Amino acid sequence: MQSSARTVKEYLDSLPDDRRKAIQQLRTVVRKSLPEGFKEVMSYGMIGYVVPHSAYANGYHVDPKLPLPFINIASQKNHVAVYHMALYADKKLLAWFTKAYATQVTTKLDMGKGCIRFKRADQIPLALIGELATKMSPAEWIKLYEKNIKK
Repeated sequence: MQSSARTVKEYLDSLPDDRRKAIQQLRTVVRKSLPEGFKEVMSYGMIGYVVPHSAYANGYHVDPKLPLPFINIASQKNHVAVYHMALYADKKLLAWFTKAYATQVTTKLDMGKGCIRFKRADQIPLALIGELATKMSPAEWIKLYEKNIKK
């Protein structure tokens, strides 16, 4: 469900109470955990955390006018989603995350290539998502991103 909200506040205000609470909790933990240099924006109709053009002038190869995406959080039709681009690009990070999830969380992992889905807002492992957000700096993400787009 892509939102037409232009600001994070508009996005949050548009959500039903239970989803707003879950997204606010995710937003708080991601903002607190991300290394310095990422910027919060509205991106693809979701709350996004990006490497701004001031740090990576090339932008996103799909549309260089856009900053380089890293993490997005969203309320979708049937779930709350965390999109983490590096999980798709870094096999070691993915292995760490799936192992940590299996040992820390009792629910089954519902995940696509870089999308982690939570059907119940009360089952979002906030501490684990926070730890995941700490794992890569903007410089490390740029290096990994460039390595992967040159393949």
